[in-house]
Amino acid sequence: MRTVSKYFDELTAHELYEILKVRAEVFVVEQNCAYLDPDGRDYDSLHVFCEDNGEVTAYLRAFRLDAKTVQMGRVLTRTHGMGLGGRLLKDGIREICKKMNPEQIYIEAQFYATGFYEREGFRICSEEFLEDGIPHVQMMLVLDEERKTNECKQTD
Repeated sequence: MRTVSKYFDELTAHELYEILKVRAEVFVVEQNCAYLDPDGRDYDSLHVFCEDNGEVTAYLRAFRLDAKTVQMGRVLTRTHGMGLGGRLLKDGIREICKKMNPEQIYIEAQFYATGFYEREGFRICSEEFLEDGIPHVQMMLVLDEERKTNECKQTD
């Protein structure tokens, strides 16, 4: 299994298909949320995913909100309880630091998953709100210079 990090124009047709397929499986079918997943943000996003034998097993995307802030979203794993989510999150933060160099990373997390993000330093910065009938909160990870330097020094 390997972690891949590409901007939209760098994705192969196969990779793009696998990404859209797994996002539909998790967010539309599994979570029963009828919404248009391809929302136009993919074009200017960094796509970070774990791939195993041509299949996307975990995924997230990141795009700029402003000069200092990158928003991370569409975070998913196909299997649970095997450490894949933690690997994806660590690799995603590292790749965002290397390729986008933000001061902070923002996410709108499903409430039940806040502990997962807090383990990597994200902090809740809003009241709970509903999105597609699912409780969410806003979270922020502030990237000090030491963390940005350490994240960018890691290698695959």
